[in-house]
Amino acid sequence: MTKVFEGKVVVVSGGSRGIGKAIGAAFAREGAQVVLAAASADNLAAAAKTMTGGAPPLTVAGDLRTLAGCEQLFKAVNEKFKRCDILVNNAGATRGGNFFDLPDDAFVDGFALKYFAAVRLSRLFWPLLKASHGSIINIIGAAARTPGPDFLVGGSVNAAFANFAKGLAAIGNRDDVNVNVIHPGMVETDRVVTLFQQFAKANNTTPEEARKTNLAKSGARRIGQPEDVAELALFLARPQARHIQGAAIMVDGGTTAGLY
Repeated sequence: MTKVFEGKVVVVSGGSRGIGKAIGAAFAREGAQVVLAAASADNLAAAAKTMTGGAPPLTVAGDLRTLAGCEQLFKAVNEKFKRCDILVNNAGATRGGNFFDLPDDAFVDGFALKYFAAVRLSRLFWPLLKASHGSIINIIGAAARTPGPDFLVGGSVNAAFANFAKGLAAIGNRDDVNVNVIHPGMVETDRVVTLFQQFAKANNTTPEEARKTNLAKSGARRIGQPEDVAELALFLARPQARHIQGAAIMVDGGTTAGLY
């Protein structure tokens, strides 16, 4: 039986661990040719070995904080496949912590990897996505809508990224490219472990206490799993979801306060 994404090329930035790895695995399971991009060649190779269902993933190691790194990824995909059907902008690990303890480069680095990588990759891959009537799925984060004093880098980056994605969706209507956003809440990844350590330091407590406090304050039944996000990414890329355009969908267990 033909799988939904058989013959499709799916590029996932930040694809070696966590949410990106889960998204790559989900598309591979549905028959896609997955391309995983991240900084560590070893982590990429380990992630690729876990993925089954489609052709073996192509891995591209490079620094997506730079234009050269983004161009390297595009060149690898374009030369090997000459197409891209789905671009998942997932790379980015912004720092948390006390604002006055954060160095200047924490903001610069946060924007470089999460915001500018998405901007550059979207621009580079746009002609291929236009040709395939493809999709861009941006993995951003709940802090785009809920500023917090211990996550000013991430909140700022996420808000800018969400604004960019919404504007890009208007161009997508013209060129028949879908552009949508997924805002995960807390998801059980290595990055969240690091964030709890940073929050603990900012509030003079322990990482385990920071975890318990966060979960109790949020009212969530549990911390999310990478697969929760991956399943929505799969749905948004399906033909049945084509009329969902310029949307931002929370996957946070209902923890974000305010209207949708």
